[in-house]
Amino acid sequence: LYMTLINESLSVEENIKNNFLTSNSYLYEEPANLINRECRDASEYNSIISAIANGASRLSEICTKTGMATPLASSHLNKLIGLEIVKKEIPFGLKSSKKPLYSLEDSMFRFWYRFVQDNVSAINRGLADIVYRRVDPQLSGFMGAVFEEICKQYLWKLLSEDKSPVEFSDIGRWWGTNPKTRTQEEIGIMGEADKNTALFCECKWKNEDVDISVLNTLIDRSSLFNYADKYYFLFSKKGFTKGCTETAEKNTNIMLISYDDMLNKRAAKN
Repeated sequence: LYMTLINESLSVEENIKNNFLTSNSYLYEEPANLINRECRDASEYNSIISAIANGASRLSEICTKTGMATPLASSHLNKLIGLEIVKKEIPFGLKSSKKPLYSLEDSMFRFWYRFVQDNVSAINRGLADIVYRRVDPQLSGFMGAVFEEICKQYLWKLLSEDKSPVEFSDIGRWWGTNPKTRTQEEIGIMGEADKNTALFCECKWKNEDVDISVLNTLIDRSSLFNYADKYYFLFSKKGFTKGCTETAEKNTNIMLISYDDMLNKRAAKN
């Protein structure tokens, strides 16, 4: 339903204004209406969603931002998970974790609570142009998590077409402590075929070419895992530097995929 409201003949700016920054548009009231319909104490649920949309990912952070006690916040989070608005993540490869991360599974909700909620008064006064000027500089940062999901879909598509070098059964994000440096490390996407073979991915939604340092960091982080065969995917909004490209050409286990590559693949299929 949400996608049918997007007019592909219009720009991103025009679509955002028409669907979110106009007070009589459908999406302008959709999140609030859904929460009011599905949840008692809607204000408490709204505060949790808003906290997550603005960067709180751990239960302790959500409690601090909302002022809620841990049991109440946990109960509300479970309700939102059931509604498929929030998702609970644990590091890839683990069956449980005492410190899971929470994020918004529904990107429309994430957009609304990050960009619309605090601008309701201005939107109701017809100031869509002014509100969009506030939104525009933050869109690239917002798209980072969206792009990561697109990359996951791409990997699943490769697997379904029997073109993936790693026949993984699942993929997900990993984070944890590097025992050598005692620093927190994160891998955007990883997947495992068996105890010997795995893939590691990094996704960058930036208006610049991804350079060799990003690849080297990913390879370094993969050393935390004892797989004999490791494959690396770099996904980029724009492209890759010459050094990164030359390294990939010399190593069959390194794949570089730009957003244009994804679009061209989709166009070829159509």
